[in-house]
Parts: sequence; structure tokens; C-alpha cells
Amino acid sequence: MNAQEYTKRIEEAAAYIKTQDSRKPQIAIILGSGLGKLADSISNATVIPYNSIPGFPVSTAIGHKGNLIIGELGGKTVIAMQGRFHFYEGYDMWTVTLPERVFAVLGVEYLFVSNAAGGLNSAYKVGDIMIIRDHINMAPSPLIGPNLDQFGPRFPDMGHAYDLGLIRKAEKCARELHIALQKGVYVIVTGPTYETPAECKFFRTIGGDAIGMSTVPEVIVARHCGLKVMGVSIITDEANDNRDEDVVIDGAEIVMIADQAADRMNTLFTRVIEEL
Repeated sequence: MNAQEYTKRIEEAAAYIKTQDSRKPQIAIILGSGLGKLADSISNATVIPYNSIPGFPVSTAIGHKGNLIIGELGGKTVIAMQGRFHFYEGYDMWTVTLPERVFAVLGVEYLFVSNAAGGLNSAYKVGDIMIIRDHINMAPSPLIGPNLDQFGPRFPDMGHAYDLGLIRKAEKCARELHIALQKGVYVIVTGPTYETPAECKFFRTIGGDAIGMSTVPEVIVARHCGLKVMGVSIITDEANDNRDEDVVIDGAEIVMIADQAADRMNTLFTRVIEEL
């Protein structure tokens, strides 16, 4: 797929979405594994299945429903993804990040992104919410290839990939809501295998606090497009190098734990959106 074909794909997807709902979303939300419940809080919702959108991929991951939802949340018009796309599903990075380009064409200004992640930081517990303050990218960059000049520069700055103003607002809202937060660095690996103990030790040593298989490509493209980003990880397992012999990380269990923590994340996202 060349840049011209890709651009056409973006434009056709955006045009179709506009035919389904003419509202102009200001905020996009990506709901990760087990975190799709926020969609239930969106009022006056239009539900658009991914498989009905021209050129849109289909999510195959556990806990990803595969719907695009446009409606009202926190007094703002939002567009939410119930499920995302991953490099490990076999999609190239341009396809993984196609929705963020579509959001930019639709006029979105903010991206709220969430994921289920393993806790590298020994102080983190299962069920914790971590505000992402920075990331370490161990996956191919979604900007490799011809630059799409209409979206952003060849060499975008990632000094503040996660907007400092949004982080401060989230911390303020969390205090008011009595929601405990961690704040740390998210590491992306390609998956689909979970990390070995030696890998966990390595990623913790280089500064990682949480680890997963998503989010960073979406954030890079969103920043390339000029969107302001806020990211949250739900810690669903302990990714450490001292794992007991009988402990096995299970994808279905991760989705269940994320679902249990989703209400707190949803409350936080909604309050921050109200204050934008």
C-alpha cells in the first residue's frame, strides 16, 4: 500500500463515518482490553461496527468488541473505539494507526487512550491505575515510510508525547474523586507472547513501570497529527522476574481484572473531559 492509497483509505473511512453521524467529535477515546464499559456511559450514541467502515481493520483481540461509538460524554461530543488493532494481529503499523488519522480528519483535538498492562514497578499492585507520563518504544515506528505531510512533519517531537496539562488535570480530578493513581513509563513490546522474567528485569532496569502490546503507535501518530494525548494503564498482572513456579499469565484473566478496574478509569476520564 502506497501513501496515496493509504490517504484514500483514511478519507473514505472518515467520509463514511460522517454519513452515519454528522456530529463533530472533539475527543477520541481508545478503550483497551476489558475496558469497553465506558461506552455504556456515552449518551445519544451512534454505534458503527468496524466491519461496516470502508478500509477499517477488524479487531481480533480478546476483550475488544469492535465498535466505533459517537455520542456525548462529560458534556462533549466524543468518538470511542471499543477495541483497537495490534501489530501482533498481523496488521502493518499504518493499518494499526489508521483510526488516529481518521480522527484527525474528523477534527478531533484530544486523544484519551487506555490499556491493560503488566506492572514492572514492584510498588504497583494488580488493579492500580497508572497515568502514562512517557513511553519506551520497542516496536516498529508507525511513521516509517513516506511522510504524510498533510498530517505532520517528517520528524515530530516526542518530548511531551503525553500532554502535561492533561496529566495535571487528571491528577487534580483523581484527588477530588479519591482515586489513587500511579504515574510512570509504559513500555511497548510487539507480543503476542508475554514477557520472560529476564525481559521484565531488563525493561524495569531501563526505566519501565508498565508493559504492554499497544498504545505507543497510536500516541506517536496522534502527536504527529497534532492531537493532545492522555494515557492510562490498568495494571492487570505483575510482570516481574521473581514469578512463582505455578503462576501463569492468562489473557482472559487480564480482561476480567481490567473490567473490575474500569469503573474508576471511566469516572476519571469523564471528569477530565468535563473540565476540558
